[in-house]
Amino acid sequence: MNELLPDRFFSVSRRLQSKEAIVYGPGRISYADLKGEALRVGGALAARISRGARVGLVMENSPEWVAAVYGVWAAGGAVVALNPALRGGELKRLLEHSGIECLLLDAEHPESGFLGEKMGERTHVMTIPRVGGVSGEPLSEDSISLDPESLAAIVYTSGTTGHPKGVMLTHRNLAVNTESILGSLPVRQEDRTISILPFQYSYGASVLHTHLAAGATLILERSFMYPHSVLERMVGERVTSLAGVPSTFRLFMRRTELPAHDLSSLRYVTVAGGPLSPREIHEFREQVPHVEFFVMYGQTEASPRLASYGLAESDPKSGCAGRAIAGIELRIRDEDGRDLPPDQVGEVCARGENVMAGYWADEEETDQVLKGGWLHTGDLGYLDPDGFLFLKGRIREMMKSGAHRIAPSEIEEVIREVPGVTDVVVIGDADDLLGQVPKAWVIPFEGSLGHDALPTLRKTILHECQRRLARFKVPKDVEFIGEFPRTASGKVQRHLLFSANQISDG
Repeated sequence: MNELLPDRFFSVSRRLQSKEAIVYGPGRISYADLKGEALRVGGALAARISRGARVGLVMENSPEWVAAVYGVWAAGGAVVALNPALRGGELKRLLEHSGIECLLLDAEHPESGFLGEKMGERTHVMTIPRVGGVSGEPLSEDSISLDPESLAAIVYTSGTTGHPKGVMLTHRNLAVNTESILGSLPVRQEDRTISILPFQYSYGASVLHTHLAAGATLILERSFMYPHSVLERMVGERVTSLAGVPSTFRLFMRRTELPAHDLSSLRYVTVAGGPLSPREIHEFREQVPHVEFFVMYGQTEASPRLASYGLAESDPKSGCAGRAIAGIELRIRDEDGRDLPPDQVGEVCARGENVMAGYWADEEETDQVLKGGWLHTGDLGYLDPDGFLFLKGRIREMMKSGAHRIAPSEIEEVIREVPGVTDVVVIGDADDLLGQVPKAWVIPFEGSLGHDALPTLRKTILHECQRRLARFKVPKDVEFIGEFPRTASGKVQRHLLFSANQISDG
């Protein structure tokens, strides 16, 4: 059995003591100080919650967030971490849905007064001060005892379809997946990793937990609004690794001068949470050629990682989403649940000890996704003869156009290769005759915004689609947009695109 995350964190903290665990602004928090704060949070909670209680957490990425999570676990509770950008009724609805016994709030959160008033009648509400500010008797490490099958966290999915679901992850799920991730990535104790992903979502949380388990140092950045400032921080802190979503790398390439900065300490980067085209990966690697590039695939329901792959130069597997990491089995199945041979497209299904226990208070949805011990991901893809996974979009995003079924990702792959395109999303537009037809929403390069440039870019996009795609897959229209509506974890909210502001090209 893999060592549970709380046990491993406390063990690493005893061994490394004075080593920097977290760098946050000008502050530097050692492993010993972080462990001490977690035990003080645990001591404060132990008197307030029952064993197995769900504890809400509404805080920004910070050392206090980390101490709160490990403190909740030390006290025998389960963490329900929510996006601090949510407001009022939406926050209250999710907290009530999860049935929390206690709520931990950032002292500076603008909704602290509202939540304290609305939730305080039925729950304990605690405001978490800066590290070192929690008073009371710390929990004894000897008193910490956790069941691997007990609930560790409820992670609400980011809701790209407007319906967040509470993914239940056990301590075993997290421990097993953390060990598998560490086996697939070159994470070292001496690493200094910049963290720009929200901790309340699975990708950011996995970066946090894997690096604490390895005894590495995390440099926290709460915002990616100014990528140039983040890049300068990476240089100043001698960062060795970076985890990002596709938009992270696009912003670095479009809005900074990567080659002009000393990134000699950067060893590797990872991308997950969506597709980054082979062209874009090649472009990034040209700008920082010494950096190893890992593509990864997973889901919150898988704790989260399922596949990973380190791309070699001129790699024949370019465009793949990785290969199953240790302890995980991947299969491709048809609509009747039958296994498909290599190179045939079907639903990606996964099995392993990392797969969630189910959705909180949603047995019907759980039964649709968990079948016979297999996680049905809802992703379309195929495995090549060597076991590498290639994704072809989401089942629920498939368009039905007349007698044809169209995967948006096929069209997006073509458009992303067009010079002048920063990013693209293809969705089904209503059509009286065919039911749906493809429509492309494109973010153009900043240099493609001239009066004549956008009409020319539209023609180029449509010409390339006509040249490379079947006629029924060619978009009916191309609209230009400045930014896509996204969740806090960086995923495009496709259902909001039709109400988004377009860029006029007339």
